[in-house]
Amino acid sequence: MVEPRHIRVIVADNHQVVRAGLAVALQAQPDLDLVGEASDGAEALEVCARTQPDVVLMDLVMPGMDGVKAMQAIHQAYPQVQIIVLSSFGKEELGKAALWAGATIYLSKDVTGEELAAAIRHVSAGLLSGFEDTQSISA
Repeated sequence: MVEPRHIRVIVADNHQVVRAGLAVALQAQPDLDLVGEASDGAEALEVCARTQPDVVLMDLVMPGMDGVKAMQAIHQAYPQVQIIVLSSFGKEELGKAALWAGATIYLSKDVTGEELAAAIRHVSAGLLSGFEDTQSISA
């Protein structure tokens, strides 16, 4: 029997509570491996170098290097890494900048754990891009 491919994920968000919540959601999925966390963009870049993730969950508004600058750097250094932006801001406000910076998709932070896991699987498989309505993402 062939084991399903594990998807390596890092979480970059300046709020520890958000990182902890995302970690719990990821750990509930047998095929998703949380391989690192970062509290700002510069740390996200360092964690990417160290862990070689498949997917990065990225907040946009962080101290120091923000999410947009971090995505640009990650996309340039690791073009194979897929980036999912999780933000509490509306899509119109920062979504275009995030997509230009290299984000694969942009999701609201109120996404459910199941919707997030489905989005990670789809992004990892190359099936999603742009602004997504999480209601249309199925596991």
